[in-house]
Amino acid sequence: MTENSKTGASPFSFKPYQEKEGEEYMNSAQLKHFETILKNWKGELMHEVDRTVHHMQDDASNFPDPNDRASQESEFSLELRTRDRERRLIKKIDESLKEIESGDYGFCESCGIEIGIRRLEARPTASLCIDCKTLDEIREKQMG
Repeated sequence: MTENSKTGASPFSFKPYQEKEGEEYMNSAQLKHFETILKNWKGELMHEVDRTVHHMQDDASNFPDPNDRASQESEFSLELRTRDRERRLIKKIDESLKEIESGDYGFCESCGIEIGIRRLEARPTASLCIDCKTLDEIREKQMG
């Protein structure tokens, strides 16, 4: 399950980038493509945050029945955890947008090689190439 499907928001309503032969990696067209994906994704997440706030304000009730109160608190707690994950994701999106501005987007922050167009389309906030990410996950698993 990807981070995108966990939060319910998706940047996947875009047409995949068609690379041209001999095209330079992370040229202006590619950067614009990813900037659009990231901004649209952030917009969707921000819309969900607003929806949650209104939902919690509108549905907040002081139920006399303890079971009803507990159900509502449980529902609100789950929604708040989801929004917290989305808040962290928005922070990652903002970091990726800053990398686009600085010209660092699309390159592994660990080894400096190209992350790859398809990997970035699958995970637009990726900051590690697949090899470094795999090593990172192995280390994480070994640390327990």
